[in-house]
Amino acid sequence: MRSVSLRGAAAAVALLCASMGAQAALFEDDEARRAILDLRQRVETMRQQAEQRQNDESAQLRRSVLDLQNQIEQMRGELARMTGQNEQLTKTVTDLQQKQTDVDNRLKSNEPSKVAVDGREFNADPKEKADFDAALGIFRAGQFAQAQTAFADFVKRYPQSGYNASALFWLGNAQYATRNYNEAIANFRSMLSLAPDHAKAPEAVLSIANCQIELKDTKAARRTLEDLTKAYPQSEAAQAGRERLSRLR
Repeated sequence: MRSVSLRGAAAAVALLCASMGAQAALFEDDEARRAILDLRQRVETMRQQAEQRQNDESAQLRRSVLDLQNQIEQMRGELARMTGQNEQLTKTVTDLQQKQTDVDNRLKSNEPSKVAVDGREFNADPKEKADFDAALGIFRAGQFAQAQTAFADFVKRYPQSGYNASALFWLGNAQYATRNYNEAIANFRSMLSLAPDHAKAPEAVLSIANCQIELKDTKAARRTLEDLTKAYPQSEAAQAGRERLSRLR
């Protein structure tokens, strides 16, 4: 009986141990599963966090690229604007340089230049020279009335002109041609008073005598011719004056 009881006790102990071992094994399996699940959760969390960071970084990178592209476009636009401004500035400078050249040319064309008339040299403005040449051209065309007006206007317009002695001479001749003898005499005398050494001074004195002859003032004409031969004895006008004087006696 006693041995049966021992065997039963031993069996009971063995069963208890087996039961405890099974419970221990079951406990270990649960812990392992929880550990695995926890590990999986942590891995999943890490994966999600990594994916989120990657997405955030990708979004940031896209924004950065977009910002860079915008900056590049802005720089291109600014460069184009500056290029346009430079081109306009270059054109403006070129236009100003051309205008300055034109102004300089006009100023040069209006600057006085040296001219020589009847053996006399002096400076004259281009307009002044053109007006004198035009009046002389009218006289040489035989338009004496118009030449008279042109030379009279010239003397009034250019009272200090170096052309004035010659202008007065041709004015007197135009007046002689239109039979304005008194006016002609006055202008010939003005010419002689202004330039007694003028190349045409002897002709002016002879012309005064001719006007006096036309006015039937023989006495005055004789006196003028005598003055001519004394003042300009070697001139062709003086030779003509002598011949004219011989016919008046």
